[in-house]
This record gives sequence, C-alpha cells and structure tokens, in this order.
Amino acid sequence: MSKTVAVIGAGASGMMAAICAARAGAQVVAYERNDRVGKKILATGNGKCNFSNENMGSEWYYGSGRRLIDEVYKTFGLREAKAFFADLGMRMRNRNGCLYPASEQAATVLDVLRYEMMRLPVSVHTNQQVVEVKRHKGGFEVVTADRQRCRCDAVILCCGGMAAPKTGSDGAGLRLAEALGHRIVPTVPALTALRCKESFYKQIAGVRCDAGLALWVEKRRVCEERGELQLTDYGISGIPVFQMSRHAAYALREQKYTTVEIDFMPGYQDNEYERFWTERWARQKEQIMEQFVTGIVNKKISLLLLKLAGIKETERAADVSDARRERLSGLYRAFTVELKGTNSFDQAQVTAGGVDCREVTAQMESRLVPGLYFAGELLDVDGVCGGYNLQWAFSSGATAGLAAAGKTEAS
Repeated sequence: MSKTVAVIGAGASGMMAAICAARAGAQVVAYERNDRVGKKILATGNGKCNFSNENMGSEWYYGSGRRLIDEVYKTFGLREAKAFFADLGMRMRNRNGCLYPASEQAATVLDVLRYEMMRLPVSVHTNQQVVEVKRHKGGFEVVTADRQRCRCDAVILCCGGMAAPKTGSDGAGLRLAEALGHRIVPTVPALTALRCKESFYKQIAGVRCDAGLALWVEKRRVCEERGELQLTDYGISGIPVFQMSRHAAYALREQKYTTVEIDFMPGYQDNEYERFWTERWARQKEQIMEQFVTGIVNKKISLLLLKLAGIKETERAADVSDARRERLSGLYRAFTVELKGTNSFDQAQVTAGGVDCREVTAQMESRLVPGLYFAGELLDVDGVCGGYNLQWAFSSGATAGLAAAGKTEAS
C-alpha cells in the first residue's frame, strides 16, 4: 500500500521532494503559501539560476548539517542532478564550473519541475499556509490557516528559512519544526552585503574593483576572499563580501568588534609592493598628488585614500613626508573598515542557521519524530556562492522524498 506524503512548501527543495516521493509510488500532496510554486527560484543567479557546480563537496558548506553533505550526495548528488534535469529536457551550460540552464532563464528550471509535478501527478494546493502539524498514532495531521486538514503517513518540511521573506520564507517552517520539538540554531542573513560605520561611502559608491578581503573578528583573522568588490553608499558588497557575510553576521550578533581589511592592490608580494612605491616616488616626484595616484586603482578610491593619509591632491609628490608616504601605501594594501551590520533578510540570498542537523539523519528524517523529514534552507546548512545552495535544496529534497516514500535511492 502506497504512503501518503505531505510536502510543506513548494520551492526548490519541496518540488524535488514531491517529485521523488511521487516517482517512488507515494500519494503526494504539496502545500504552498504563495499563489504559485517556486517563486524564489526565479530570483536565483540574477534570474539565470546557477543550480549546481562541477566542484561539489562538503568543504563548500557551513552549519551543523555540513557532516551530512557527503552522505546525502551519495543518494542524490551532482551526477544525479544533471541526469534528472537532462531527463526532463533541460540543456545545461557550464561557466567556469557553475552550471546554468542553457536558456539562461531561471524560469526553465522552475518550469521543468512544475511540469513534472503535473505529470506524476502531485496534488498542489497554492495559497495554503500550513499552521500546524499534529502527530497521531501512525501518522500526522496537517492543518492549514483556513482550517483544512489532511491525514498523512509522513510530512516533509521544506518551508525555507528567513531569507527573501517576500517569497514566503519568513520562518514559518522553523516555528513548525520547533513546535515538534526540534532545536533551532540562531538564524542570520548570509550571502548578503555588509554595512559599515564610516561616513565616506557616498564618495565611492558605485565603484567596482578587484580586491583582496580579510574578515577580522576582534584579533582573529576568520577568512579571506578575493574578487570584485562593490562599494555602496552604506558599505561593501560583491561576491567576496557575500562569501564572508555569514561569519560577519554571527560575530555581529554576538556584538564582537568586526572589521574587513581591504587590499586594493592584491597579488603583490611584499617585496614587489615596496618596489612599486619606491620606484613611483622616484619616477613621478614632480607630479602633484592627484596626478601621482592616477592609474593605480579607481580614481575615486585613490582620492579618498589621499585624504585619509593627510595628503592634499595639489601637493607635489616630492614634498610628501616619509610618514605620510608610508601611510598612503599602507592604506592601499590594508584599508580597514568597521562593520556595524549586514543587510537584512530581505536582501539576503540564503539563511545561516535553522533546524539543528544533529537531530536529523542522513535520510533527512527527524531523530525525534519518526516520519517527519526536512529539506532545503530550513536546515542549518548554508553554502557559498556558485550553485551550492540550490544543489543542497535538490539533494536534500530528493533524499527526503525517497525516504518518506519508503525508498532509499533515486531511480
């Protein structure tokens, strides 16, 4: 006799869970609080949907669920994801290891999932928010906001975390999990921009440049990144900033002194860097300083650094004291900004924190409530930029769907 499986949330992980459970023979009903499924998918990868990466493994993830990654990916990993989408008719494009639909449209990923749910069929209920999951002997009862009820053998919570609440991820799933006895690791925004305390950002807003970044929490160097830094009117953004934002968010949550050290001239060895400045001061000593710094980095940055070093733009290079010369070269190499916060969950791509994965098996089943499963961003797992979070959504969803239906591997 087939099992009845209720999937709560029809985003990336929920649709995958529903499809895999239905393919495994379960009767599946999916509840989605929005008026359509997969709303958040449309915003991923700037609308192009970087759904996975050729370089996949647990080293690209954080959180208590990191220990589950490699085991889960044995059930449904990169190879299975590529085969799954190819079977649904989606061609793929590889850009430096990042995988996209060949159409470069996130809607393609959503559509093939949606069409497969229709084919199976999965019973989808949109505009239905689940407000309670009750345990009963041998199963569960799912209760919606308008008091509709559904009895089922298994429940998969796929409601998302806290990021992008306008798409429906507002923590409702975390509250359902907590009501069922699960511990929630404190959540913070991840893959988001950082807000800084200094007052000069409007002078350099809009500038993009190659930079090396190091995140410092009090006196500890936590992580390093390099890539295109984007300067905003409130602080710093761009992929390298996103990569370190979850660490910054937790440090700030604990009210620790947190800074980012920016190297505007990355790639130089120390002796090369010293030689660059020695030769420049000798060769261009008759120039005024506005001319002297032209061509080093973006002019807006250089003019700001001159000001912070106490050097006038109209001052002749030869007249700049050794102390101020050293201060200027130091600012290009190690420009330190103090953080005061991150952008909110509204602007975050993912959530760090969530359901404590020490209470979850590698089959995505609750260790506390048999028959209850989890998938996706609801769990305390977050990956770096590059398709890792969507791969986790698909892999955890597939694993949960198969297990909830009583099957252990994808067909």
